[in-house]
Amino acid sequence: MKKILSIFLVSLIMVLSVFNLAEAKTIKVKPYYKPSTGRYVQPHYKTSPNKTKFDNYSTKGNYNPYTGKKGYASPYKTYKFR
Repeated sequence: MKKILSIFLVSLIMVLSVFNLAEAKTIKVKPYYKPSTGRYVQPHYKTSPNKTKFDNYSTKGNYNPYTGKKGYASPYKTYKFR
C-alpha cells in the first residue's frame, strides 16, 4: 500500500510540474512612442519571450485573458523576413 501511495504522489508531483512549465508568463509593456512612425503604443500585456509559439496569446487554441480574444495565428507557419 505504501508503495502504491508513493508512486501516486511522485506521479502527481510530476504532472503538476509539467502544468506549471506550460503556463504562459506575462510581461507588462509600458506605453511608448514608436520612433519610426511617431505613433503612440498603449500599455499592454504580452507573453514572456521563449523558444515556443504554442503558449502565445495569439496562437490558435489559446486566448488572451486580458481582452478575452481567441488566438488566430498558426504555430506552424513560418515567416520569411526580407
